[in-house]
This record gives sequence, C-alpha cells and structure tokens, in this order.
Amino acid sequence: MTLKFTADHEWINAADTAAAVVGITVHAQDALGDVVFVDLPEVGKTVAKGDVAGVVESVKAAADIYMPVDGEIVEVNEALRDDPALANTDPLGAGWFFKVKLADVAQLDGLMDATGYDALLKTL
Repeated sequence: MTLKFTADHEWINAADTAAAVVGITVHAQDALGDVVFVDLPEVGKTVAKGDVAGVVESVKAAADIYMPVDGEIVEVNEALRDDPALANTDPLGAGWFFKVKLADVAQLDGLMDATGYDALLKTL
C-alpha cells in the first residue's frame, strides 16, 4: 500500500494510480468529533492539488477536504454519504471519501509518509 499524508490531515492510498483513494486521517476525525454530513465532489470533476474537493461536517465544526494531488474524481463513496459516521469508525478504510485518477504521479513525492506524518502530529 502506498499511503501518503498531507499537512491538512488527508491521506491518499495510491497503490492504484488510476483510482487512488482519498480520506481523512484518524487525527482529523478525532478533532472533528462525530461526523454528521459529507459533501463529496462530482465524479468527472478535475481538481487541482490544494483546492477544496469536499466538505465534512461534524457536531463540532465543518472542515474542507483538500485535494492532495492534481487529478480527476473517478468515484465517490456513496456509503459514506449515506452513513457519514464511517469517517469516524473506519477513517482509513470504509470511511474513504473519493477516488482520483492522478494527473502527475510525481506529486506523491511531495507528501508525507507515515513516519513524517507522525512527526507532524507531535508538533501540534
């Protein structure tokens, strides 16, 4: 599994660059609390790295989901739309947000691996 992280607390699993999976980290869902709504991007939409791709709302706050890489949305997690709590109960699995076809695989090199992300968390 090619799992990378952003400083904005998104993760991307790019084991399949034609359909890399994106979600929020355990830290993000802990900070948000109980997720009650997700606004997922439209399939077919091209989103640039760093742009807002969706929104997650919890009982505490709303937060933007930022695109970790340039790419085209190829699938959204309809199960998450139906049951937003999946973002809390399984943020690195069934609680994924969308899949993206990467425009530039090299952008993954600019993201953190698990060790780098853990180091970031220690500074917060």
